[in-house]
Amino acid sequence: MKTLDNQWRTSSRSGGNGACVEARYADRTAQVRDSKDQAGPVLSFTPAQWTGFVQEIKAGAFDA
Repeated sequence: MKTLDNQWRTSSRSGGNGACVEARYADRTAQVRDSKDQAGPVLSFTPAQWTGFVQEIKAGAFDA
């Protein structure tokens, strides 16, 4: 997994169907937005919160 930088990134697993989010690291926070609404709201998380979230994903906590 690549680390976040200040550029908006879409997951490499995104199917390109527009149902995805973008993430970046800016202002000392991990930020997430809807790729379809780039001018819309941005959610911000501390680095610790983001790292915990990514670890949970890797552990399968959110598998459908």
